[in-house]
Amino acid sequence: MRYSKLDAKDYARENMRGLWAANLTPFTPDLELDEAGFRANLRHWVNDLQLGGLFICGKQAEFFSMSLEERKRQIEITVDEAGGKCGTMMSCSDENLDTVLELARHAQSVGADYIIVHSPPLYFHKNVHEVLYRYYEYISSQVDIGIALWHQPDYGYVMSPQLCARIAELPNVVAIKYSVERALYSELTRLAGDKMLVSTSSEDHWLDNILELGWQVYLCSTPPFLMQTSADQRINRYTELAFAGEADEARRVRDSLEPVREALKSTRPADKPQAHQKYWQDLLGQAGGPVRRPLLNLTDGEKEQTKAAFEGCGLKL
Repeated sequence: MRYSKLDAKDYARENMRGLWAANLTPFTPDLELDEAGFRANLRHWVNDLQLGGLFICGKQAEFFSMSLEERKRQIEITVDEAGGKCGTMMSCSDENLDTVLELARHAQSVGADYIIVHSPPLYFHKNVHEVLYRYYEYISSQVDIGIALWHQPDYGYVMSPQLCARIAELPNVVAIKYSVERALYSELTRLAGDKMLVSTSSEDHWLDNILELGWQVYLCSTPPFLMQTSADQRINRYTELAFAGEADEARRVRDSLEPVREALKSTRPADKPQAHQKYWQDLLGQAGGPVRRPLLNLTDGEKEQTKAAFEGCGLKL
């Protein structure tokens, strides 16, 4: 690791900046991990798009359909291709705590910069706050690597800003991907923005969050590599403009991407986000491929509709 446990917050404040993209996992037609395709994607994201960091093995990446060894292999490949060139954050999320810790220790041992751990499913609970604090406290005690929290209320509860601020006191908790309504993440920024980097996955709100909340990092979703190409890097551009205080020009560039946003959103079938985004990757010349069960692939009709929108959205190839 490039920092000690007690220096994790300062290291993240200095180095976790800009656009961090969450990967999609390319599979071959027979549903094996497409290592060559994954490496090619990583090289494009790092060298051509010059992203600030990569979030690996999350929900978009179908971690729930992958074996423990496949998840470890994806971590290793990412560090091999991207380590030292951009930041790396490895998702260790799992219902089983032993799996979380095994992945965390593996990420730490191979040279990842950070890990991220989703808030766990809690069944039959009414007051989850003490349970969640002790969960992250224990993980923090077991590893030295910087930890990002990851929360969205898909398990039926909401981590309050006050709870997140309490967890932010742990020595190696450095950031949070907080996929909640803006009032909550604004409150957390006020409460604990000096102790953890607060972010959310909405590209729609990224510019406003830089200008109004002083955010420095976008954690983490697919727009940085789905809405950009080697020849068209408008998200990078409006981010740079915003960081430089050029708000009006940043808004102009951000707004020019609306046809691309609309093409992505309007053609995405219900319950097929990964399949749709991976097909968009195929259209971009990246490695996408099929999804694994239980997810569903696009129909031919859905592909035709997506391709027509892609070709008409104005994204330069």
